[in-house]
Formats: sequence, C-alpha cells, structure tokens
Amino acid sequence: MRVPLSWLREHVALPAGEDGRAVAERLVRAGFEVDAVHRAGEVSGPVVTGRVVSFEAEPQKNGKTIRWCQVLVSAEEGAEPRGIVCGAGNFAPGDVVVVALPGAVLPGGFAISARKTYGHVSDGMICSARELGAGEEAGGILVLDEGTPLGVDAVELLGLRDEVLDVQPTPDRGYALSLRGLARELATAYAVEFHDPAALDVPEPVEPGWPVVLEDTAACPVFVARTVTGLDPGVPSPGWLQRRLALAGMRSVSLAVDVTNYVMLELGQPLHAYDRQRLQGPVVVRRARAGETIETLDGTKRVLDPDDLAITDDSGPIGVAGVMGGASTEISGTTREIVLEAAHFAPSVVSRAARRHALLSEASRRFERGVDPALPAAAAERAVRLLVELGGATAEPATTVAGAVPAPVELVLAPDLPARVVGVDYAADEVLDALRQVGCTVVAEAEGLRVTVPSWRLDLTQPYDLVEEVARLGGYERIPSRLPQPPAGRGWTEEQRARRRVGQVLAAAGLVEAPSYPFVGEPALEALGIGAGDPRHRLVRLANPISDAEPYLRTTLLPGLLAALRRNLGRGQTDVALYETGLVFLAPEEGLPPAPALPVDARPGDDQLAALDAALPAQPRYVAAVLAGQREPAGWWGPGRASGWADAVELARRVVRAAGAEVEVRGVQESPWHPGRCAAVLLPGEDGTSAVVGFAGELHPRVVAALGLPPRTAALELDLDAVVAAGVRRGPVPAPALSTFPVAVQDVALVVDAAVPAAEVEAALRAGAGELLERIRLFDVYTGAGVPEGARSLAYRLELRAPDRTLTSEEASGARDAAVARAAARTGARLRGS
Repeated sequence: MRVPLSWLREHVALPAGEDGRAVAERLVRAGFEVDAVHRAGEVSGPVVTGRVVSFEAEPQKNGKTIRWCQVLVSAEEGAEPRGIVCGAGNFAPGDVVVVALPGAVLPGGFAISARKTYGHVSDGMICSARELGAGEEAGGILVLDEGTPLGVDAVELLGLRDEVLDVQPTPDRGYALSLRGLARELATAYAVEFHDPAALDVPEPVEPGWPVVLEDTAACPVFVARTVTGLDPGVPSPGWLQRRLALAGMRSVSLAVDVTNYVMLELGQPLHAYDRQRLQGPVVVRRARAGETIETLDGTKRVLDPDDLAITDDSGPIGVAGVMGGASTEISGTTREIVLEAAHFAPSVVSRAARRHALLSEASRRFERGVDPALPAAAAERAVRLLVELGGATAEPATTVAGAVPAPVELVLAPDLPARVVGVDYAADEVLDALRQVGCTVVAEAEGLRVTVPSWRLDLTQPYDLVEEVARLGGYERIPSRLPQPPAGRGWTEEQRARRRVGQVLAAAGLVEAPSYPFVGEPALEALGIGAGDPRHRLVRLANPISDAEPYLRTTLLPGLLAALRRNLGRGQTDVALYETGLVFLAPEEGLPPAPALPVDARPGDDQLAALDAALPAQPRYVAAVLAGQREPAGWWGPGRASGWADAVELARRVVRAAGAEVEVRGVQESPWHPGRCAAVLLPGEDGTSAVVGFAGELHPRVVAALGLPPRTAALELDLDAVVAAGVRRGPVPAPALSTFPVAVQDVALVVDAAVPAAEVEAALRAGAGELLERIRLFDVYTGAGVPEGARSLAYRLELRAPDRTLTSEEASGARDAAVARAAARTGARLRGS
C-alpha cells in the first residue's frame, strides 16, 4: 500500500523533522515490510501562482486553437504580465493558475525556458495537475481558488512535495491496509497522539432507509446503507483529493467513486455506490444460485458459483460481495442519487470468490485479510459527509443497519506467558501497556488477564497471538539469540548415515541431484508402459492438486527425473546424469479408507491417530538415476563411451554397497526397461532367498520414443529404505585386512550356457576359491568361433593372497581349480578349450 507521509501526519503527531526513511524504519521495527520510500512532486525552480489577465484565441493551420495569454505572476504594484502560449481551453480571464517560469524543471526532467512557438515567445508555461505530478486528471489547466494570492510558491501551496511509503503488511494484518491502521501503529511507535479518523459522531437512524435483507449472516453479519440525493454529477473531485489518490496509486474517476476510494484508503473499509434510480427492490445478500450470471464493472459477464456471496435486487445479482459491483446499477455521469453500501464480509468467502473469478480488487484484498466489522457505520458517515461537502449533495436521514456487529473476542492470558514463550523478562506493567497500546481492554482477574480484543484486530484469536504483540512492541532486538544445545552423544542415526553415503557415492560418480515435484499424471505413467494392472498404477489423488494435469502422488521417481532430463537436453546439455532420493506413495490393493475428522479442541486419541495412519498410503524412500549421452567424454586420450545399461547396473551396485548391504543382480523383464537389458537388484536374505529392491538397465525403445529421449537412455530405481534397512541389519562392515605379501593372479575362461547369469558364475567361483580369494573381476565376454552356439565365454581374473605368507604356485593353482570345479558343479561351466 502506498501511503503519503503528509496524509499520515493528519492522523498521528509525527515529530516535525521526521522524514520518510525514519518513519519507514519505525514501521520495520514494528514488524512491517516497507519496500521503498518514494519522493513525489519532483519540481524545482520557480513555480508560482498567477492570474490570467486576458488571452486571444488564435486558430492554427493544423486545426488546433492556441491562446496567447497575458498572465500576472506578481502581486507587486506595477508588475507587468508575461506572455505565455497555452493550448488548453478550460480557464477564463481572472482565473488563478500555476505558472512554471523559465528555469523551472517539472517531473520527468521537463525543463522550462522562454522559447518561440506559434509566432510568440512564450515566457513560461501554465501547468495542469498532471504536468505538476499532482494527479492524473486530463481536464486541462489546474485552476486554483479565486482568493489564492499571486506570486507565491505553488509547490508549497499545493503540498506537491511529499514522500510516499510503499508498505506491505503481512496477510494477517488487514487493518494496516489503511491510513488509520498505520497511523495507529506509528502513534504507538513514537508514543505520540493518534487522531482516529473513524471517531465520528454517527447519528442514530431516524427511520429505515433502503431495504436490506441478510440471508447469510455468517458471511455478512452487518450491512449499512446510506442514501444521498441532489449530487451534482458535474462537480470534479478537488485537487487535494485527486492528489492523494494519485500518490496512493489510484486514478481519479468521478467525485462519487473518488470519495469511496478515499474512505477505503483512509479507514480500510471498502464501500460501493449504487445508482438509486437503477436499483429494483430491496437489496438481498445471499448465496448465488446455480446458473446465475452478472456483468461486473470491468465489463465481463461471469457465471456465479453457488458458493459465491451475491448482492442482489429484484433483477438478480448486482454485485459479487466484497469483490466487485455489477454494471446494471453502476453510477454514471448523470447520477444524482446514490445508495452507499458499507458492509462486513467474511474473509474466506471473499477470498474464494476473488480467486474463483480471477478478480482481485482493492476491496477483495482488504476483505480477505480482515476488515474491522465495527467500521461500516463510521465509513458510510465519512463518505456521506464528503459527498455533501464536495458535491453539494443532501444526506437523507433514513439509514439502514441490517444485522449487528459481532461481539468482541475475549481471551485469558497468564501474566508470565510472554516471558516464558519469548525468553525476555517482561514486567507485568510492560505486558499491560503493550496490550493497551494494541487497543485491547485488559482486566486483571484471579485466573489471569482478561483481554478484550479490539474489533480491528481479527488476527488476535488466542493467547499466543497476544504474546506476539508483546514481543513486537517490546522490540524484537531484545529477544536473545540462542542456539539449541543438542544432547551429548547424539548425532545421525545409522539410517541417516547410510542415506548420506548413497548421495555421496552417486555425486562422486558424476551424477547431479535433481529433486522434482512429487506429483504425476496418468499420461506420464502410460508413457513408461505402466498399465492399469501394475501396482505403481494404484494412485492416490490429491484433494486440491496444483495442476489438473498432475493430480496424483507419484508412485515412482522416474517421471520427474525423465522430465528433468528432457529439459536439460532441450537446453543443449547432451551428456546428462541425474539422481534423486525422495518419497513415493503406494496405495494398497484394496484401497485406502477415508481419513477420520480429528477433534480440534483436544488431543486425538490413540485409536483416532491409528485410523488416520491407516488412511495414509505407504511412503517409502526411493533412489533413482537417469543417464543419457556420453558417460566418458572423448579427448586426446581416445574416443568417448556412451552411457548404457551396464552403467546403470554398476550404479545400483554402488548404492547398495554404500548402504552396507550385499547385492545380487539378475536379468529380468520389467517396465519401463528394455526386456533384454534390464537387471533386477536383489538383497540376499539369511534364509537363502533374495528380495528384489529395484531395477536397473536401459529404457525400452518405445519409452524412449514416447518421451523424446536419446537412444540407449539408461535408468535405475531402488527402494532405498529397504536397502538401508538391510545394511543396518548387517551391521558394521569390517575393514579389509591388508597383507604385505604379493598377490597371485589366475585367469580362467569358462564356457557356460547363454542363459546362465554371470553373477551366478561369479558366486560359484568365490565359493570355490575360498579365503585365499581377495578379488574377482569379469574382464571379457566372448561369443563366436570356438564357442558353441547358445553359449558364451566368461573370462575372470582371480586375485589370490594369503595374509601370512607368499602363495606357492601349487596353492594358487589349487584355489583356481577348486573355483572352476565349484562353477562347473553349480552352473555347468567348463574351461574354454577343454
């Protein structure tokens, strides 16, 4: 909200020398955000008042008529008038105007000089309000009151030099979206007198005015209607009013509209003006009916929702309550009789309607943050007085007050609660003073302080809100800064350490973490080949999704990662390796029961919490990665190497090992992976069985084509919680013993059936070689001449070492033969060439 400092000074006795920056600093200390302090009226040099002595109208060849004016800019005896060319026509001889003399600089850096134009030397410029930065009125020259003295500084006379504070109150402080609210805060900050502009002597209703019916008093508890007649529609808003609206960021429309806007800015109460001649029957405040429509003041025809609160008459809806009025009862340039609406609307009702219709207005901005429900009568009185004073209108004595102002909120505050919560030793008197400065009425009772909250503080609903006010007014700088002291001997759990190791391993392998939104749509799953029968297709729908295209919680991390991969590829990153760890949401096959409605006035019982847990899907933490492009770049050292299924499988192995668990891999078929290039990742159990915890490999060509990914894109996804749990159960992995004795290397090439997994052959070799085996590595896979059809040759390197001696050739050969024999027995392998 833009707040002119001169306007603030009318309601709060600020120190004379206090500038805008000092005032902004006080507001910041009081808990408000001030975006900027603007200087208005950037006028320099001689700008004075002058009287038009005479003028001659001179038509020009371009069709324009100019006036060659003689303007007297000094009250001194014998002063000569200046000749000035002016193109406006809204002034007459004898009018007092504002004249910028040569040497003056107007807003925008417009310098004034004596110059020849239209055949005359114009010795200055007669100014409009817009040219002076005093408003947006386009009606021509600014004409001052007849008794204005000549030759005086017009900038000072009109109050053009001002400072404007751009204040952004927090959403819970609707009262601060007004001069009244901010002036009250500054009065507290400076400990000076506050002049409440709403402290008006509102006359008691003599008789009912325009009939008003409230059908929904919860959404509209009070509605005040006042009527004025005899308004002169041709009277413009005075310059000071236009000036203040312009400084506050509003344009001048007409006197009636300007007055409602002015009162809204001053008091914080939005108003609406109806043309009484266009109203048909009583005003009724009710919920809209299905199918009802309204054309709002912006010229848009809108279909109302049954949840909208509508202002209606016999013709139907004439306004969306708290948001915008309707065109059918709009005041115009001929309106002489006005019915003013000053009502209070529930914040939630206005907020939903404004967003439903994408119609955010100054009124809705205030109502949705909370407007003082006791303001309507005072705001209506203030607007009526201005219309009478400025527009020559007559206020009808009849007044309608439908409904009643809600009763104030009462809270009980323990006197020591602020000190206990904030950590500052607040004295009892300090607590009382702070609450009274806020506007509360405080009575000390046996059970504590009984606090009656002022009507404008709708955000104070519980004792802790009062504690916040005590801390705010007491000064945030007094609150000590203390870091919490964790208990000694506690740190990360083993699960946390394992998850951190997994992230470090993936980052060390060159992958970049790319967290994604946990939402997904059915098309993303269909593109991955995850059909209706897949457990990953049992989706949990969000009650209020951010996007209708992604209304479900994810059951796999791959859609988000692959979307990130596509974005990177689209921006020229051809070699991409990404990973993510995050929760997935898996619903049971039988579906989820409805969540119970828990009480808010007491702690839920254990059975209620259990029922709530049962209504939630399983939420395991997964880890996934995607690879595309070059895994090893080309360079002077040689050609590069593209990412492939083997890289994904190796990353899966590293993840499991980083968590401290053992791993097995086995070829399988699983969506969305390639049926011949997909491995299941298994954790061996103590009972000899293995549990699948994920998959790794190359994506199916159909998936790659559907998503527009590069060929041979690879991916992995593992149940990280299951992997970490297996590592924790296994316990600490002992560090390998280092031997100073040399290693004995034995190579074996085994021919096995092509269907036999290499992992099974490796496991058999490990078991046969025994304790002397230190490391085994598959270094060659061969098919072709010398190998029967349907078989393949697997070449392994066995590194053997003893901890206490150098192995003899017989010992090394014996270990190798034992390994080959075990592999032959388990897998049918035989030495190649035998």
